[in-house]
This record gives sequence, structure tokens and C-alpha cells, in this order.
Amino acid sequence: MKRLCVFCGSNAGQHPLYRSEAERLGRLLAGHAIELVYGGGNIGLMGIIADACLAAGGTVIGIIPEALMGKEVAGRNVDHRALTRLEVVDSMHTRKARMAELADGFIALPGGFGTFEEFCEVLTWGQLGFHVKPMGLLNVNGFYDPLLAMFDRAVADGFLRPQNRAMVLADTDHERLLAAMADYRPEPVGKWLQEETQL
Repeated sequence: MKRLCVFCGSNAGQHPLYRSEAERLGRLLAGHAIELVYGGGNIGLMGIIADACLAAGGTVIGIIPEALMGKEVAGRNVDHRALTRLEVVDSMHTRKARMAELADGFIALPGGFGTFEEFCEVLTWGQLGFHVKPMGLLNVNGFYDPLLAMFDRAVADGFLRPQNRAMVLADTDHERLLAAMADYRPEPVGKWLQEETQL
């Protein structure tokens, strides 16, 4: 993997572990010569991981919609000026498509609605066969335990195939997660479309 897209919060979260683990991931990507692709903002975990990757000598590519320039780049903008490359696009849809195009895989750190939506969208694209890139959750402080349990419930209740559930790689350890993503080989399986029972 040459480039990883990281989805994460535009807030830093209340637990200091979120900040330290984002910094650690940024340094790890730089150490492995893996370029960081992210949402381009310099606030919250977004800014923290970008700063850490850049400080460790890494390459950081930011993709941001023009409408969010004031919200996500305003404030401390030292890391914005230092980005290896910043692409300003016309919409959130374009942002996500461009990030997916550039990346060889995806990792989600803790975050809010935007992080959940971005990760689940690329996960859906993988389920539909639009890409075969690895997708991982860095489960800091058990943050993604409820989401992983929901995925398991979807399998148990017949809404999700086990093979599709297996596309979600999750770990609490950065190195193990990156190793699992590097070894990822998706099992070929189509979207499960079940005919409705006629009453």
C-alpha cells in the first residue's frame, strides 16, 4: 500500500487517547513511507494526524470542499500551509470520490456522523465490487465495539453475508491493523439480494 485514506473526527474527542493514537498512526504511516490521504482540515483528529505525519517526514494529501475551507482550515493553519498537496473540490461527493480514487486502502479513527458515513460508504462500494481495497477500523478505546456488534447482528439477522462482514478489518493495534490490510484478499462474493417471500 502506497497511500491510505484516513477518516476521522473534526473534533479531538474527550479522551486523550484519541489524540495520542492519531499521532501514533500519523508517525507510523510516515515511517512506512505510506502517504496519508485525508479530508484536508486542520482541526480535531484530522489536523492531529496530518501534523504528526508531516512532522515525521511523511507525505500528506488533503482533499477539501471549497464550502468547508473556512470551517475546517480556519484557526491554526500551520499544518494547512505545510500539506504536501491540498486539493480544493466542489462538493462532499467529489471529496469522497477523490479520496477513494487516490487511496489504496481506508482506515477509520474515532469520529462522528461524517466518519461513520465515509467508512460505511467505501464499505458498501467494496460489497458491491466497485473496489477491492482493504478497509479497517482502528478501535481506539473500544470506540467501534458497538458498530462491530451491529455488523455482527446484521449477519445473525440475515441482512449481511459473513463474507461481506469479513471485509471489515478491526484492531486496537496500529501495526497489526496495517499488516492485516496489507495481507487483505477479499473473497469474491456478490451483494446478497434475497427475493421477498410472497404472502
